[in-house]
Amino acid sequence: MKLHELSPAPGSRKERKRVGRGTSSGTGKTSGRGHKGQNARSGGGVRPGFEGGQNPLYRRLPKRGFVNPTRKEYAVVNIEELNSFAAGTEVTPEVLVESGIVKKYEERHQNSWQR
Repeated sequence: MKLHELSPAPGSRKERKRVGRGTSSGTGKTSGRGHKGQNARSGGGVRPGFEGGQNPLYRRLPKRGFVNPTRKEYAVVNIEELNSFAAGTEVTPEVLVESGIVKKYEERHQNSWQR
């Protein structure tokens, strides 16, 4: 057996820290939390985005733009793609979705919050 044949690779899996298991463990007594203070308490710590009383970043940055709550979203369809239908076929939004020319509303907007 050679070093590169060891499985799993040495150092690739780290054992979890077992806190509160005696003074000689390195994380005994206060379990790595120090003495007193906000972070030493159960349920202690500050909420995400809290900057110690300084006006937080999400409040310092200006709000931008206007979001129209009643906007209409349009799906662009090239006329060339409509040639795939037979002559005389009634083209409805449902038919366009079934044929794959237009994606469903949910599929088009699954990551709309990332804009």
